[in-house]
Amino acid sequence: MKVIDKLAWLEIQGGKVLSTRSKGRTKYYIPGGKREAGESDLEALAREIREELNVDLVEDTIRFAGVFQAQADSHPHGIQVRMTCYEAGFKGTISPSAEIGEVVWLTYRDRSLVSPVDQLIFDWLKKKKQIH
Repeated sequence: MKVIDKLAWLEIQGGKVLSTRSKGRTKYYIPGGKREAGESDLEALAREIREELNVDLVEDTIRFAGVFQAQADSHPHGIQVRMTCYEAGFKGTISPSAEIGEVVWLTYRDRSLVSPVDQLIFDWLKKKKQIH
């Protein structure tokens, strides 16, 4: 089984989770991405969030939240994505970069609009009463 290893930033405000939609895609994704060679989780996550949303994560607030794995969206059956999630404060104003088509705040009712691994994360956040 092939596993795509990714990182994600969980930003929750008012019972809603921050999500993005890349240009040309239909599903929403929790922001984040893949490591580049030699990067730690925190270095990669900070870089990806800066590239996607034009904000800086506050390093001393970054904390591990959980790991989730499911079928990778838009990939052949059997290819999984493993999402390692972190929570963190940030500096700046969230605004989409050139690759991001839309930034939204989603509730549990929007679960069908996100990728399979994000659906697991939504379930976990709902169980913890962090999203409505």
